[in-house]
Amino acid sequence: METTADDVVAKAKQDRAERRGPFAAIVLFIRQVIAELRKVVTPTRKELFSYTGVVLVFVVVMMILVSILDFAFGLGVGYVFGNGPTA
Repeated sequence: METTADDVVAKAKQDRAERRGPFAAIVLFIRQVIAELRKVVTPTRKELFSYTGVVLVFVVVMMILVSILDFAFGLGVGYVFGNGPTA
């Protein structure tokens, strides 16, 4: 089994947190949250517009897909229960 340096560090932190008690575990958690938040990178204006466009296109495609499926299943239910096509 391979252990990486990150695994060893994580296990050591977990062991220390378990030995210190619940208050120390909370402090350790807050420190780790702050460390992760420092890694966050704000996108540039160009990236922001690009990501927004990708999300909007994806949402529109999913809306079309769900609408088609809804229409198809509606027709299928109409045939199964004998009402015929209602569209």
